[in-house]
Amino acid sequence: MVQFERFTLANGLRVLVHRDTSTPMAVVNVLYDVGAKDEDPNRTGFAHLFEHLMFGGSINIPVYDEPLQMAGGENNAYTTNDLTNYYIQLPAENLETAFWLESDRMLSLGFSENSLDVQRKVVMEEFKEHYLNKPYGDAWLKLRNLAYDVHPYKWMTIGKELSHIENAGLQDVKDFFFKHYRPVNAILVAAGNVTTEQVKALAEKWFGSIESGEKYNRQLPAEPEQKVAKRLEVHAPVPLDAFYKTWHIYGRLDHRYYVSDLITEILGGGGSSRLYQALVKEKKLFSNIECYHFGTTDAGLLTIEGKLVKGVKMADAEAAVEEELSKLKAEKISGDELQKVKNKTESTIAFEDMSVMNRANSLAYYELLGDAALMNTELDRYNTVTVDEIQAISKEIFREENSSTLYYRAGN
Repeated sequence: MVQFERFTLANGLRVLVHRDTSTPMAVVNVLYDVGAKDEDPNRTGFAHLFEHLMFGGSINIPVYDEPLQMAGGENNAYTTNDLTNYYIQLPAENLETAFWLESDRMLSLGFSENSLDVQRKVVMEEFKEHYLNKPYGDAWLKLRNLAYDVHPYKWMTIGKELSHIENAGLQDVKDFFFKHYRPVNAILVAAGNVTTEQVKALAEKWFGSIESGEKYNRQLPAEPEQKVAKRLEVHAPVPLDAFYKTWHIYGRLDHRYYVSDLITEILGGGGSSRLYQALVKEKKLFSNIECYHFGTTDAGLLTIEGKLVKGVKMADAEAAVEEELSKLKAEKISGDELQKVKNKTESTIAFEDMSVMNRANSLAYYELLGDAALMNTELDRYNTVTVDEIQAISKEIFREENSSTLYYRAGN
């Protein structure tokens, strides 16, 4: 059970405090309620660009890393389609340094053509290196676009296309910042060897005077139910044929999300999973195969992805995958098999909760979902899943008309 206290500043900044005296360290985690799904479809990649810009200097602190390193701290950040998260870990006695740094970049970035130019180039290189020049790197650029018709999960956090970042102007960037990176759209978690009184005083001192900004009112188009199977075939200079098939699943707060998560473990959770045992070890059709989903806040995608053994026909590989899915739909799994994946999930959650950094991150995320206390009941939701639900939801998900398939063939 992760204990925490919560208060909100007058400007709308939500603050959570989690005290852990067993560590000499403190973590300050600032989560902004903005992700790639909040971008203009004609100007994508901005949330991710900001992850870089936020380290490029703020209004009073030209170099972010230097004072943090002097205080014995380290930091990082990540952007998803749903959120942007920044976190600092440092000795607890230097907690104020983290508040000073994070408040200054929330107050305002040090916008300049030079800083934008530098970070724009970094992001463009990343786009080229990981998504255009890397084997299979563009698979998800193509798959998202194929699977989604209207929801902005259509594009990845890196953006739809290179030109969107290339053409990002200083005013565009400023507008995006002052729309989203405001106290009223942020959640701050202080965790570790800290007290609520101390955090309250520091939050008021460093964040209290920042203008609240306008609460972002998210109005995203809901993805309609997919009624017709979609398929795409590409040829590229890659070493092996790859098979990708994806199905629409449920939003993060839907009970069926937890059922779907366990289904991915049954099918693709490591060497003892059904797909690996049947298609890699026994039939030797795939050199590797995975089943996963992205844990997105809105309705997401469940995916089976694998590299084929040389000489295996794509149609045969797909038929073998479908055979395994048919078994899951036709026959209830045993209570033992379900318990095994529940136990694995429990140990994953327990392992994650060991780190004060992860606890801070989770508190911020569940607060974003609606209530940080959800973090403490997560395991209960998995434990209520039954074998009947596994079968029923498998039938619901694994319908051909709910699928999008990508054949990624080796060769030009």
